[in-house]
Amino acid sequence: MSLTFTLDPAVTPALRDGILDLWTDVSNAGGAVGFVPPVTREAVRPTLVQHFAAMAEGRTRLLVGHDATGEVAATAFFTFNTHRLMTHWVWLYTVMVHPRHQGKGYGRDLLTSAEQAARTFDGIEAVRLTCRGGLGLERFYGACGYKEVGRIPAAIRVAPGDDRDDVIMLLPLG
Repeated sequence: MSLTFTLDPAVTPALRDGILDLWTDVSNAGGAVGFVPPVTREAVRPTLVQHFAAMAEGRTRLLVGHDATGEVAATAFFTFNTHRLMTHWVWLYTVMVHPRHQGKGYGRDLLTSAEQAARTFDGIEAVRLTCRGGLGLERFYGACGYKEVGRIPAAIRVAPGDDRDDVIMLLPLG
């Protein structure tokens, strides 16, 4: 069974709660999505509200994947550049697949759906993301067509004495 992806879904309480649960569960499973475990829904909520505010302003778009039961199983947020010299590419943030769905190919499905969505955005020629080094994420994104275009050593401090590289990945759409 695969996921059903929706670009720009209506933000309902069920969607909000589903994303909060997803983000919390991914973080607590060790996912590199902006938090370090243990994390609570209340700790994640302000960041999600910021994403929703950016969506309301038209600066961010949401791609969500639902599983066969209708649960939120995957997300990715697109953020558009405001700098006039960088409006031809878009950021991809908070790329998540629920831990219970790991190993089913849903991450690749999510990135394929994200690429397809980005191709519909007017004037967008590439998708850029960053990932935390040390977890093999750059190999996963590379297998999905992204190219490593930069690396900032020790830019992410997960904990005292545990610094990770910030890996910059790019997917040209041309």
